[in-house]
Amino acid sequence: MRKASHLVGILILAALSSTFSVAAPATTTDAGMMFGGQWFEANQSGTSTVNLSDLPPVVEVYTATWCSNCVDVEHALDGIENETGIQQYHIHRAINEGQDPLGSVAVDQRFHDRYGVMAPPVVVFNGSTMKVGSVTDASSLESEFTGLAQQNTDISGTSTFGWNMTSNTSGVATWVLDPGNLGLPDEGSLVAYAWIVEDSANFEEGTNGLEDYPHVVRGILELGEVNHTANSAPSSGTSSITLPDAYDGNDLSVHLIYQFNIPDVVDEPELRISDETDRALLPAMSLVTSLGIVLGAALVRRD
Repeated sequence: MRKASHLVGILILAALSSTFSVAAPATTTDAGMMFGGQWFEANQSGTSTVNLSDLPPVVEVYTATWCSNCVDVEHALDGIENETGIQQYHIHRAINEGQDPLGSVAVDQRFHDRYGVMAPPVVVFNGSTMKVGSVTDASSLESEFTGLAQQNTDISGTSTFGWNMTSNTSGVATWVLDPGNLGLPDEGSLVAYAWIVEDSANFEEGTNGLEDYPHVVRGILELGEVNHTANSAPSSGTSSITLPDAYDGNDLSVHLIYQFNIPDVVDEPELRISDETDRALLPAMSLVTSLGIVLGAALVRRD
């Protein structure tokens, strides 16, 4: 009986362990394109104008200070940052979260509403391509992320962003978007947002061992809607902003992000972590059930 139970135990562990090594392919989010990335340190004023084709790939990283797989994902993104010019924005899990103090419930809720996931790691490129998890079918995560970052957004026009600091905790943001070809559907809204980012937050109690957590999104504030239809006139706006608190230090920055919002988006995308995990677990759980029957029969014969 002892040998039979040991054998079944080994087979069960092998079946279960295989379910957590399945590579999830990158998928289209159907949430709408994002672009932007112009920014200024919150304690400095300035203005910049860029061609939309020269903007960096916007990369949202859904993470947590306890998430060990997130470390592999973030190191891979750091490894391609210089080559691809990506601009990272790390969104820390905050809803029902007891171990990560760096997140914002509002920022987390926006990510969940837009992409339908609440379990890190998740990486979204330009709002439109999502990679779930840290396992890849490519030669490396760096290779897969490089390919996703180099996808052509094929947009043209110019964007102007200005930031005028008025106090240590506030300022005025101005923006002008002169769209050329954005390739966006007429239905839906293109909205300008100010993303407030903390350069680095120190949390030594983080159980994934990083201690210093970069690119932390502390707040997202709406600036105004853009007339995005073909050959439309430039859109612009001016907004007074009160900055959210930094977790520590004085290293906030203000970023201009344009986000297309598709009307009546279903909250849950076709591929969610829960769905993927359930599908991966089904064959293994069936095997576990079968092995349990075998073990039971062995025990009966033993008796």
